[in-house]
Amino acid sequence: MVPCALTYGPYADVRTLLDLAVEAEETGWDGFFLQDVLYSKEPTVDPWVALTAIAMQTKRMRIGVFLTPIPRRRPWQLARIAVTLDHLSNGRLIFGAALGFQALDFTPFGEDYDLKIAAEKLDEGLEILQGLWSGEPFSFEGKHYQLHDVTFLPKPVQTPRIPIWVAGGWPKRKPFRRAARWDGIYLMTVNQVTGEMLTPQAVGEIVAYIQSYREAGRPLDVAFNADLPADPHERAEMIEAYSKVGATWWIELERESLDEYRQRIRRGPM
Repeated sequence: MVPCALTYGPYADVRTLLDLAVEAEETGWDGFFLQDVLYSKEPTVDPWVALTAIAMQTKRMRIGVFLTPIPRRRPWQLARIAVTLDHLSNGRLIFGAALGFQALDFTPFGEDYDLKIAAEKLDEGLEILQGLWSGEPFSFEGKHYQLHDVTFLPKPVQTPRIPIWVAGGWPKRKPFRRAARWDGIYLMTVNQVTGEMLTPQAVGEIVAYIQSYREAGRPLDVAFNADLPADPHERAEMIEAYSKVGATWWIELERESLDEYRQRIRRGPM
């Protein structure tokens, strides 16, 4: 189980985020993640800078950014940042990738918020990350990006590379076929058509769909989040129900207030 904190509003302070992460590790959480928002009308901090501080003050937990919109960043810069952080954390980084959930991160800066183009850039960007993380000479000719005989060193600490998770909202199929090529899926909580929370049965069907496009036996991480019951036994039963159908990570999102979120982290994963 991992907390995933905001980076704006009351959370827009690197020291505050660092304190939350340190408390999370002390109380037994498996990881600590930050959300990637570029522009908000509230104060906002950069998640990668904040994660650098967190990497230096924690030792065990997995860390990452959920989810970085590759289409609004240069993939080669992301590749360098991620490898640096992977080394700094001794191989604890998970790379979460997405299209970008809000137009506000694009349009005020003269960039189009076109989801079709964003999807193309996401796919090309993921290929570039993988190629640059190989430590070998790498070239790429895509519709949006071109690289010519580039070698990035050092390679990541993790092998064969830093794990990549991508976002997906059911019942759209393309994000899940994309996830099948990588290491994990960050699964949107509700059905994107009906608005209803995904049941364990639905999550099982989604996992089966991804696996049908995936090499047999290859591990798949499935991250899911939902409001959990207050009763510890009911919480455990709910998590177990989703775990049985393939969910491997439970994400605890922010609370209405920073104090509430801090108290949730202090209680530990269960």
